Amino acid sequence: MFKKFSPSSDVSGQTSLKSSVQRSIRTSLLSQWKVESETVEQIWPKKESLTLVKCRDHISIYTFHGEPLFFQHFDGPFYPTLRLLHKYPFLLPMVRIDRGAIRFLLAGAHMMCPGLTSAGGYLPPADAAMPAGTPVAIYAEGKEHAVGIGITKLDTEEMKKVNKDVGVETVTYIGDDLWALQTL
Repeated sequence: MFKKFSPSSDVSGQTSLKSSVQRSIRTSLLSQWKVESETVEQIWPKKESLTLVKCRDHISIYTFHGEPLFFQHFDGPFYPTLRLLHKYPFLLPMVRIDRGAIRFLLAGAHMMCPGLTSAGGYLPPADAAMPAGTPVAIYAEGKEHAVGIGITKLDTEEMKKVNKDVGVETVTYIGDDLWALQTL
């Protein structure tokens, strides 16, 4: 999504959001990320204004004092930026890839089921299974912080059974152009 992203050519405009729109975004974040309101308050104080940066391919990046906090594609789920996820690692559920898949992820590839189900990989147990379409933080074997963010293409139990094809579609990863963006 952000493989060849340039603020000078891909941003079409910036607007401050109305307070009613900001309230609806805050409500969506609380329900989608399943976090306490205090956490969202730390990330983005209630009295502060959020700026919407409209980009190509129907991508909306929401910034706070110029710092990208989260983004959305069309009317899909809200994804935190990796920098925000490093500060608050509990925002998204976790999956882990094995060492062999790291280089492919850092090249922008989607994560295949074998990389998630092998000895170094991790998928949640059956009682905490995630359905298809769930935004997840992608961790790498032996690494402390998330190296990518993606969305599950299959539910986690199906990934374990099928063990082939794409399991998690990568949305952003360390090294892409959104990661390189400090302010917008």
